[in-house]
Amino acid sequence: MKSRFLKFLKDWMLVIGMISGAGAYLIYSRIPSIHTAGPVLEAICRRTQPILLFLMLFISFCRIEPRQLKFKRWHLRNLALQVSIFLILCFTVIWAMHSQTVAATWILRHRVLFETGMLCMICPTATACAVVTGKLGGDMAQVVMYTIIINLAVSVAVPLTVPLLYPQAGITFIAAFSRILAKVFPLLILPCLTAWTVRWIMPRFHHWVASKINLSFYLWSVALTLAILMSTRAIIHSRCSIITLIGIAIVSLLCCIFQFAVGRRTGRRDGSRIEASQAFGQKNTVFGIWMGYTFWNPLVSVAGGFYTIWHNIHNTHQLYKKSKLRIEN
Repeated sequence: MKSRFLKFLKDWMLVIGMISGAGAYLIYSRIPSIHTAGPVLEAICRRTQPILLFLMLFISFCRIEPRQLKFKRWHLRNLALQVSIFLILCFTVIWAMHSQTVAATWILRHRVLFETGMLCMICPTATACAVVTGKLGGDMAQVVMYTIIINLAVSVAVPLTVPLLYPQAGITFIAAFSRILAKVFPLLILPCLTAWTVRWIMPRFHHWVASKINLSFYLWSVALTLAILMSTRAIIHSRCSIITLIGIAIVSLLCCIFQFAVGRRTGRRDGSRIEASQAFGQKNTVFGIWMGYTFWNPLVSVAGGFYTIWHNIHNTHQLYKKSKLRIEN
């Protein structure tokens, strides 16, 4: 009985996490007596998420030999697509800002949807992507390598375009670059350096961490619950109209479908369909939400909340299919 319950919990952990996160915030919002604790609870969530993400990537790096981090051809294809589509959307808006045509007026009227597409495209690969890729039978090292590459690319691409999109904000390249790097370093570079240091000076502890195959998955489930909770909060408290909210939801859904599907195709030539699809489609939405309200229109940050829902629904479906196939075999 216990083993069956644990199997059910493991198979449906993501669904349980999503329902728990959304349900927790909806329950909180209906109990006014605990609203005074809101700022404290929010601070706990915001401080817990980076710790969980750090631990997940630390465990992933412990399970990967440094020599396994090699550049693959699909890395270049994904990177070129991700950055080029972002730049096309970006310069379309910049062109509209300096044009008086009917098309330019229409683009500016729907600017939030264009910026939603920009955010969903340039948002870097999720820290937890390696965990899901490993569960699906893919090569974690390939995904970790792309996670490093795309984060470095985002650190350059976003600061270059922000001053052009929002010249009145007075944000320079150096200022934006520094702020993004300050976010990337503790959640990407530091776990890598820590894991490799532990590998060198504490081999027994390193071996113990690397042997905990499912630990990252359970940490991710907790991180997912918090991410869905914060996304639900952002969606409910967004100040945009219902029509705009629906538009953002649709654009983020289309971006999610596009990136998982195209990623599968870019990785097919190298026999890396799982890795390329996950690396392209699974996003670090916490980072995306931060970029939205820090550099762009704060309404755009809602796109990260919707994308959190879409890519986790996709991953839940993929993990269910993988589990079902394993049972049948």
